Amino acid sequence: MMKNLAAALVEHERIETTYARARQLRRFVEKLITLGKKGAAADRRLCFSYLGKKTVVHKIFTVLGPRYEKRPGGYLRVTKLGPRYGDGALLVAIEFVDRVIEPPKPKKTEREKRIAKVKKRLGVGA
Repeated sequence: MMKNLAAALVEHERIETTYARARQLRRFVEKLITLGKKGAAADRRLCFSYLGKKTVVHKIFTVLGPRYEKRPGGYLRVTKLGPRYGDGALLVAIEFVDRVIEPPKPKKTEREKRIAKVKKRLGVGA
């Protein structure tokens, strides 16, 4: 379970889970980011043995490691969201500190979608 949570956190850079899981996940992922800062081949193999996904390991060593190069620790933030409906477990959001948030792309209206479809069919430039 910890492997899957860690992989999801590295891929999406923010996930929502219970408080108990987030506390354990923070310890696990911060050690992996520290390995990513070092960048040696042995560290990459060790990280892969923990996670088992090449894409996640690649992101740790190429994106997250250099991002937190000068930071001595504390790469994750845990924010409480409130109790879960059903069993009352405390939900939290766990995310990377200093993560880059991309603004959402404006969605096309139905009319714009139809016009683009017709232009494509007719071979007219977009």
